[in-house]
Amino acid sequence: MSGNAYVDAWLAKGRSDLLNIDNNVAAAITPWDTVAFHAQQAAEKVLKAFLLHHDRPFPRTHDLSALLQLCSEVAPDLLSLAERCLRLSAYAVEHRYPGARGDDIGETEGLALRADAVAIWDAVVGRIDPERT
Repeated sequence: MSGNAYVDAWLAKGRSDLLNIDNNVAAAITPWDTVAFHAQQAAEKVLKAFLLHHDRPFPRTHDLSALLQLCSEVAPDLLSLAERCLRLSAYAVEHRYPGARGDDIGETEGLALRADAVAIWDAVVGRIDPERT
């Protein structure tokens, strides 16, 4: 897979995460923990696509703050997304299991996490290719 195709593949997976969010939000019963997970995943995938687009290696991590730090080496102003990345990072793994923090995610928090993911997506994907936003 060429560099651009690999970037496209990461973005396609991220778009699927965003679609999962929107489908779940529109459902009669919304699994807010699933919304939170896909919000984190969409942000993670667009950050990794950005790094790939700029031929920058990245570690195998779900830590959005660490990925954002690497992205900021190319585009320092992306650090304005730091709070959103920090908030979303918490939803990568731990909350997906019974008895964890994710059991009590409600609509307000879920929609705020969706907004964080969309803000990160829009800010980053537009720097890869403005036509993709």
